[in-house]
Amino acid sequence: MENSTAENTSSAKPKKRLVDSYIVIADNVPARISVWNVDQETVPIYQIETPRIGRATAAVLDSMIEELASKVPVEVEEIIDSQKAREHKEKFLHHIETRVKEKLGCTDEEKLVFAGVLLHKMFGLGEIEVLVADNMLEEVAVNGSKEPVSVYHKHYGWCKTNMFIRTETDIYNLSSQIGRKVGNEISSLNPIMDSHLLTGDRVASTLFPISTLGNTITIRRFARNPWTAIHFLDPAINTISKEIVAFLWLAMQYELNIMVAGGTASGKTSMLNSLCTFIPPKQRVISIEDTRELYLPKELHWNWVPLNSRLPNPEGHGAVTMLDLMVASLRMRPDRIVVGEVRRREQAEAMFEAMHTGHSVYATMHADTVQQVKRRLIEPPIAVPKAEIEALHLILIQYRDRRRGKRRTLELAEVLAATTEDLEVNYLYRWQPRTDAFMKVKDSIRVYDDLNLHTGMTPGEINEDLKEKQKVLTWMLKNNIKDINKFGNVMRYYYKEYDILMDVVNKNLTPERILG
Repeated sequence: MENSTAENTSSAKPKKRLVDSYIVIADNVPARISVWNVDQETVPIYQIETPRIGRATAAVLDSMIEELASKVPVEVEEIIDSQKAREHKEKFLHHIETRVKEKLGCTDEEKLVFAGVLLHKMFGLGEIEVLVADNMLEEVAVNGSKEPVSVYHKHYGWCKTNMFIRTETDIYNLSSQIGRKVGNEISSLNPIMDSHLLTGDRVASTLFPISTLGNTITIRRFARNPWTAIHFLDPAINTISKEIVAFLWLAMQYELNIMVAGGTASGKTSMLNSLCTFIPPKQRVISIEDTRELYLPKELHWNWVPLNSRLPNPEGHGAVTMLDLMVASLRMRPDRIVVGEVRRREQAEAMFEAMHTGHSVYATMHADTVQQVKRRLIEPPIAVPKAEIEALHLILIQYRDRRRGKRRTLELAEVLAATTEDLEVNYLYRWQPRTDAFMKVKDSIRVYDDLNLHTGMTPGEINEDLKEKQKVLTWMLKNNIKDINKFGNVMRYYYKEYDILMDVVNKNLTPERILG
């Protein structure tokens, strides 16, 4: 097998410079990814090279599709249930590998590649599967059949690929296939579809003429290895400071309510997920989302109930809204409620009601500053009474600098008393763009007062606790403890075997002493 690019390029060869190259493997199908800076192109070119399959071999593989579909029938629950879908995929792949070997008499390596290609055609997203398998990508965008597929790369931002979806019908079929697997539908009567892949990746699809240049698909990739605080603290990333993380850890430990806000793709959900890793493992957690994105450490799985909303069917029945789930969650005796995103008044009212009834709540919202969060909550259409918002303790703002490709924690503020004129906030930390440093603005008032009231801790004891948390974070950063389950294991030691953990940290011992 030779390598081939996803689509032939023109005969003209402008000057180009290779800036990155790596291998992506999707179900045993290898792809060489090359990122180029090309003269006369405003964005980098993301080039995909996959094994070239000869015409005769391709014809044999295509002839096998109908036979394989009849040999391995698919039940409805095997499409909709993600776990059963994965099991069916494995069964299907094994059957394909056997038939490919029998029909083509190829090598074991070729057998795996051919089987992967067939699997993508029959069970997956065709050529796009390679893009969905690339952990360096955040977004995959199909903007009609006349334009190349675009991708958002973690290091290089938006890039053009050398991949084209050949016809508008092909794009429609992909959208329809994605929707059917999770019980959604897209059609001329319903030309907008908000859906997700079985991997959890969000999908937004539109049809012509709603999207005037053609049918579109936008896939936002769900993190396969969720970020922890140590990812954000990595000097190469530098999203947040240890001082701020320690303060947020303190707030999570003592069940204070937190709102994480920011613009699109600013890292709100990733930050919220990382905060949830600080939840003590003895507590019950209910998470509520439109599309499943949160993933907690295994230490919390035993009493974690993830809930997803559901769109109505084509007849308009069967919808389950975020509000429905929030109301239901209050009957499940949660210690913590995590809300994917608050958009509407009813959701905000249910969230603050949960706070006032003694539940710890964490949520995200679209807003670029603390002041915008205040305005969005107080003013229509959400319009929550200012006295209700006092139940919220902290507002954390995430910021995405598109020009420099950076994500930073912009502000952290605590909510103070509500007056007839305004809702007071006390700014604790702020990012300084000129120096790319995090500055402490003021000492905490409310958080320290609340902790003193409910735990008896003095300001001196709180400060000492924060220093110890920073020490643990420094030790974890030094030992590169980024894996979410290893991070969760450290938290288990912190809450249950504190002396053992601090002995390891203070003596600067290796993580193997506690993690094995």
